[in-house]
Amino acid sequence: MALAAKTTIDVLRAIGEDTRFRIALLLHHGELTVSDLTDILGQSQPRISRHLKLLTEAGVVEKHREGTWAFFDLVTTGPIADVVGAAIDTVDPDDPVLAADLDRLALVRNQRAATAQEYFAAIAERWDEERSLHAPDDVVEAAIVEALAERPYHSVLDMGTGTGRMLQLLIGDRLDVRAIGLDNSHSMLGVARANLERAEVHGVDLRQGDVYSPPVEPGFDLVVVHQVLHFLHDPARAVHEARRLLNPGGRLLIVDFAPHALEFLRTDHAHRRLGFRDDTIVGWLEQSGLRPDEPCRIEPQHGATNPDDERLVVTLWLAHDRAAAPTTDSPTDAVPEGALR
Repeated sequence: MALAAKTTIDVLRAIGEDTRFRIALLLHHGELTVSDLTDILGQSQPRISRHLKLLTEAGVVEKHREGTWAFFDLVTTGPIADVVGAAIDTVDPDDPVLAADLDRLALVRNQRAATAQEYFAAIAERWDEERSLHAPDDVVEAAIVEALAERPYHSVLDMGTGTGRMLQLLIGDRLDVRAIGLDNSHSMLGVARANLERAEVHGVDLRQGDVYSPPVEPGFDLVVVHQVLHFLHDPARAVHEARRLLNPGGRLLIVDFAPHALEFLRTDHAHRRLGFRDDTIVGWLEQSGLRPDEPCRIEPQHGATNPDDERLVVTLWLAHDRAAAPTTDSPTDAVPEGALR
């Protein structure tokens, strides 16, 4: 779709100022806050906010909130993105001003990563205890990749993204996938953001929000709910919301535990539900209008121990939109190359 002449002029005028163009160049490398930009550019918060307001009004920049924080990112699709991208592509990567800004961007990201690591270190022992009770992560992840290899996807929503690991696994270095990670915890989004930056996974939109009322519009080929339902007081409602966000022909993948009797996970790890029976999850999926595949059970490896000598079985439930005919697309781009390496 072509732009009206006035819109094109407005876009060019918005980025045609020194600070605003520097902001666009920085946002080309990932989302940032006002505070990040003031640290990088050495300008006052009111001035940076005013520039961001102009860029947002021109459609060059998108804004989303995480509680009291606001993150800004370049628009990534459509003709305005094409105009801005063309301007950015003309810049010499060795430009001294750009190079200095990117050096300061690296410092900001390192500080962000350190903060996220400090938070995660405080909960790591609890996570490690739980992970020791089920099959190794690489085994579970291999099963996820295999389950999704049937056909490609070009838009992904990770509901309850946590550390962002599912986005790393499913997106990798693909640039043709629109990806959103949703989590209710600002601190966990900080962990996810640092992990994705470290893994050089670009273009992911991380948002703070509730799985019962996701702050996104429908339109996803794949929605993932990985190790989330057991924390929820109304998991059926979360499944219904996940299904609502699918494209026609989309798929919903739920990963969680089979029923178990490890009560300490409820008292010490905030699990509300001690796993789920297959007929429970399948019932929710069918009630939401989806066609479930046969569940995939991943048994724990021998040797894991816990106070009751019981281990956790991880189950994958994959379901498809009933209204869609099976695709004939090649499955070769269903998962990123090298996802299992």
